[in-house]
Amino acid sequence: MNDRIGATRDGIVIRGARILGGEPADILIRDGLLVEIGRGLSGGETVETVEAEGLIALPGLVDLHTHLREPGREDAETVTTGTRAAALGGYTAVHAMANTDPVADTAGVVEQVWRLGQEAGHCDVQPVGAVTVGLGGERLAELGAMADSAARVRVFSDDGKCVSDAVLMRRALEYVKAFDGVVAQHAQEPRLTAGAQMNEGAVSGRLGLTGWPAVAEEAIISRDCLLAAHVGSRLHICHVSTAGSVEIIRWAKSKGWDVTAEVTPHHLLLTDDLVEDSPVGSYNPIYKVNPPLRTRADVEALREALADGTIDCVATDHAPHPVEDKETEWAAAAMGMIGLETALAVVQEAMVETGLLDWAGVAERMSCAPARIGRLRGHGQPIEVGAPANLTLYDPAVRAAVDPAGYASKSRNTPYQGLTLPGRVVATFLRGRPTVLDGKLA
Repeated sequence: MNDRIGATRDGIVIRGARILGGEPADILIRDGLLVEIGRGLSGGETVETVEAEGLIALPGLVDLHTHLREPGREDAETVTTGTRAAALGGYTAVHAMANTDPVADTAGVVEQVWRLGQEAGHCDVQPVGAVTVGLGGERLAELGAMADSAARVRVFSDDGKCVSDAVLMRRALEYVKAFDGVVAQHAQEPRLTAGAQMNEGAVSGRLGLTGWPAVAEEAIISRDCLLAAHVGSRLHICHVSTAGSVEIIRWAKSKGWDVTAEVTPHHLLLTDDLVEDSPVGSYNPIYKVNPPLRTRADVEALREALADGTIDCVATDHAPHPVEDKETEWAAAAMGMIGLETALAVVQEAMVETGLLDWAGVAERMSCAPARIGRLRGHGQPIEVGAPANLTLYDPAVRAAVDPAGYASKSRNTPYQGLTLPGRVVATFLRGRPTVLDGKLA
C-alpha cells in the first residue's frame, strides 16, 4: 500500500475490496465522497491506488461508548491518543462519555471535547452529555444547552453511575424528546451492588468476593423500559451483560417501544471463570469491569441477542486506566478494560467465526446502528455512490497474538494480551482521508 497517500492524491481508487464480504469491486473516492463503484476503475493518472485484494470493506466503525478521559485524567488517555486508538481499530467516529473531570454536563465542556476531537483529526468525536449535574443523580444537567451547542449532543448518560431516581429518569426521558435525544442508562441498582466486586455466583462464592447480582441490572432495565414507554421517549441500555436483561429488552421491543441496547466485545467473549482461573492465577484485576463478566450461559444469550437484533449494536466501553490504578490488589483496582483496538477482532472471533453474523451484520451492528442511535450525521451509511468516504479495510485471514506494546492508547489494561485473535485493520478512511494505512497511523 502506498504510504504517500494523503500528500499527493487527487483521489483514491481502492482496488478489489470485498464490500461487506461480497464479490471484489473497485471504489473511487474524490472530495471525501464515494463517486464510483465497479470493476476496472482507474480515475486517471493523478489518482492514488490502494490494492485491497482479499480485504473486506466496511463502513467506518462507530463507537457509541468510549471513555477518552480528557479533560481531567490525561494520565490515562487524551482525546488525541484515544482517537488514534480508535482509527487503528477501524473507527471513524466515537461517542465520548461524560464522566470526565470536570464532568461533561455543560455546553462549555462538551464543546471543549468536540473541538479537541476536531483538532486531533483521527476520527470524529461526538460528546455524550451527562444526565445529571456532576453525575450526582440529584438534578438534571443542562440537557437543552448541550443539545443546542456546537457539539449538538444527542446522547445523554451518567455512565459509570446509574440514574437510580425514577422521577429524575422520567424527567430526563421527557426532556430529550424535544430534540430527538436518547438517554443511555448504566443499569445498576446501587443498593443491590453496594461493595460488589464481580458477578454474583459460584465463582464469587469460592473467592469470597462480594457479588454483583444479575437482578441489579435487570431491575433497572425493567423500570426504565416502562418509563420510556410511558412518556414515549427513546431509551438506550448500555453494556447489557445478563441473559435476563436480554429477555426484558426482547419483551420491550415486542411491544413496539423505542428501546435499544448495546453489548461490549468483552461480554461476548469472556466469562467470570477467568477471575478464578486466569493464565496468571486468581484475582487478576485485568478482569475487573463494570458490569462484571458473567457466566457462559449469559455470553451465549448475548451472542444470540446480537445476532437476532434484540441487542442493536456493539460498543467498546473503552475504559483506559494507568498502571497504578489497575495493577494493584483486586479490591482496590479500578474497573474497566480498553477495547478500541481489538473490538473488531473480538467480534470476528465471537460472532463471525461462530457463524452467528456475516460481514453485513457486522457492518450493521458496529457502524449503522450506533450511528442511527446517536443521530450521528455522515456515518454508518451504506457503501454506495454519493455516501461520505468513511471506510474500514479489514483483513480477516490473519491471526496473531495480542501485544499491547504498540497500542496508540495511553493505557494497557487489555484482557486479551497473549490471546490469539483473528483479523487486522489495514486501513481507515475519514471522509476520504486515510487515517490508517498498512495498519499504521497515516
